[in-house]
Amino acid sequence: RLLRCVIHALHGLGVVVVRFGTLDATRRHDRIRWWSAKMLRVMGIAMQVEGVARPGGALLVANHVSWLDITALHAVVPHARFVSKADIQSWPLLSRLADAADTLYLQRERKRDALRVVHLVAQALSQRQTVAVFPEGTTSDGRSLLPFHANILQAAIATDTPVQPVALRFSDARSRVSPAVEFVGATTLVESLWRVACAEGLVAHVTLLPARACTHADRRALAQTLREDIETSLGAE
Repeated sequence: RLLRCVIHALHGLGVVVVRFGTLDATRRHDRIRWWSAKMLRVMGIAMQVEGVARPGGALLVANHVSWLDITALHAVVPHARFVSKADIQSWPLLSRLADAADTLYLQRERKRDALRVVHLVAQALSQRQTVAVFPEGTTSDGRSLLPFHANILQAAIATDTPVQPVALRFSDARSRVSPAVEFVGATTLVESLWRVACAEGLVAHVTLLPARACTHADRRALAQTLREDIETSLGAE
């Protein structure tokens, strides 16, 4: 599985370097959907999807479990642009793939950088693009949710863009919430890859919940409401 994962990642890099610049937006999104879905398959992960992404642009708000979250969401919503930590830009191979998907990077160590990213997200939303964020700010163990940061929601409020909560969960043959996918604490990417590759019966559950309007909303109250929506869907402890 790991060998097939590396080969598929290199194939994706080849497509990005050689062909991506010649493709229109629709064909790029088709390639992102195909590549993401196949990456899950080569890692032995099945997909279970409920709900549909809101058409016409939205801010997707999801809980954060693993590096697999982006791949799972891109297999369902390939046109989504993600807000990710700037550290990814230093990861070989993955950084080039993230750039090709028009990722927006946030430098967490710089407090003022959040304002810049909120402005970029608002700009994208005003153009009816779809942007995906993980308001927990880091990964959880998948069994419970961390508090949601509300700053990024200001972009949706300012542009009057609906916010769609997304519940992510990974199960396996033995557990409703698979410990193999946990990416918390001092776990490295290599360790996580190994655990995922060795797991059996992994399923990525992606549930797109009804979108919420945010006209004149208070961002902290909205963050709490979205967190409750996802928590209810997950049946979190």
